[in-house]
Amino acid sequence: MDRKQQAIQWLTRFKGDAYVHGLGCFGRLGEHTAALGHRAVVVTSGVGKSWGPAIHDATRASLEKAGVALAGELVPGARPNAPFEDVFRIAEALAEQQPDVVVAVGGGSVIDAVKAANAYRVLGDRYPDLAACFGVGQVTHMLEATGRHLLPCVAAQLASGSAAHLTKYSNVTDMAAVQKMLIIDEAVVPTRCLFDYAMTTTMSPDFTADGGFDGVSHCLEVLVGATDTNLPAVQPVALLGIELIISHLKTACHDPEDLVAREAIGLGTDLGGYAIMLGGTSGAHLTSFSLVDLLPHGRACALLNPYYMVFYAPAIEARLRAVGQLYRTAGYGTADLDRLHGRDLGVAVAEAMLTLAKDVGFPTTLAEVPGFTPAHIDRAIQAARHPSLESKLRNMPVPLSPEMLDDYMRPVLEAAMTGRFQVIRNMA
Repeated sequence: MDRKQQAIQWLTRFKGDAYVHGLGCFGRLGEHTAALGHRAVVVTSGVGKSWGPAIHDATRASLEKAGVALAGELVPGARPNAPFEDVFRIAEALAEQQPDVVVAVGGGSVIDAVKAANAYRVLGDRYPDLAACFGVGQVTHMLEATGRHLLPCVAAQLASGSAAHLTKYSNVTDMAAVQKMLIIDEAVVPTRCLFDYAMTTTMSPDFTADGGFDGVSHCLEVLVGATDTNLPAVQPVALLGIELIISHLKTACHDPEDLVAREAIGLGTDLGGYAIMLGGTSGAHLTSFSLVDLLPHGRACALLNPYYMVFYAPAIEARLRAVGQLYRTAGYGTADLDRLHGRDLGVAVAEAMLTLAKDVGFPTTLAEVPGFTPAHIDRAIQAARHPSLESKLRNMPVPLSPEMLDDYMRPVLEAAMTGRFQVIRNMA
């Protein structure tokens, strides 16, 4: 069976009729929304941008055709990384327009901000500190305690990467503290979702690569952190997602209009969304939250994951070897992986991963990133101790407690700063 057809089958198994995706399907947004309500607030990216009107017109036309009325003016979406201020602004717009369904049209930051704003609109009077939403299951707990419900939400994704349209995650950022925070809750999963992969042809090469690496990181981190019980469900999804992305990423970066590559990357990053609903991300995602002032999220994960793989390697040989074979097939790496074990295997796979990053023009050490200082490592270590991010430490294939971070996480980040794998300490 064709790899793309396999991906479609997995996504159908995952979301069923709640998800419309493929090339040229944006016009179905209206019918998808009408199943949930007929008075919609639309939160969208592109307001005030030259490329925005075409998307806005298509959104209005599809909703109107399906008999869905706009509850008010289009609401501008969120800036990159979904700052708290944008979450509060969108929550106010939801309260003012009084819709019966919310439609989010944009990339991951817009959709994440809408997820958080939907929760805050309903719960903010009782729980005015947005931090109450952070962590695992807190929104569900507060909804149950108050007897309230979120608005149904339709998420129309415009960018391959975060798969925010598919998941229970909402990443929002405290810009004052320069720290990304995380909601992990089934309650914020969009009720319905749509992704027209043809819409991604407007993504710049850098944005394309950032999104692609975000998808790879979702698949990779869930794969290496899966329990033995969960691995049979995770492995085929994660490996197929990685394969689709890394074998088409360079083409999509060099030829944005290549729909074959765009579809493959869309499917691959969607499988990354499926993966993070089967398991959780870990080290690279956790550290990336403390680098929001330096790097886009996908780029941070692309830089950090190779170094974490060296740290994890003795615990995940078979999984890491399977990943390394995918990179080798895609033209990255020449090592005979069957002859390597433990840390040596980790270094070989890490080098292949960094070769792909170099191939699309990404930095491979933190020292290359303008504005980086060792203080960023200190901030990342401190942030990793926050209770709301504890799940990332537990999801590591070599789980760490907050007391172990200086002994084991810090050397990984120091290796990422210099490119010197030898400073990474493996646990016995």
